[in-house]
Amino acid sequence: MDDKLILGRGRLGRELISCIAAQLVLGLAAATLAGAIWGTAAGMSALAGAGTYVVPNALFALQLQVNVLRFGRATPTTFFIGEACKLFATVLLLGLLAHSMQQSLVWPALLFGLAFALKGYLLLPMFRKLS
Repeated sequence: MDDKLILGRGRLGRELISCIAAQLVLGLAAATLAGAIWGTAAGMSALAGAGTYVVPNALFALQLQVNVLRFGRATPTTFFIGEACKLFATVLLLGLLAHSMQQSLVWPALLFGLAFALKGYLLLPMFRKLS
């Protein structure tokens, strides 16, 4: 097997893990901040909001990595189908949260956690310096 191909696969895996880790770190930071300022219910809502994006994104990254390891690359079709599934899963999780946690859900905190997780890529330069 070509060394360049193996190197590329390893770099892709590290990049995907860094992206998910950055989103997770910002999601946890949002939950901690919301919990400290507005209370436990807000902290849990922010954590749930971050999770509605981080979990589907992690599954999407895993699917991309499996395609690269299996076929040597991820096709544009695979990428767009995975992206659509990720967005659908995020909306589905938000709906499930709204339905199951009606009484204890703090919507501003949930959106705060979701927004922080969405901006996880802002931490990527820091992760690149550490590795």
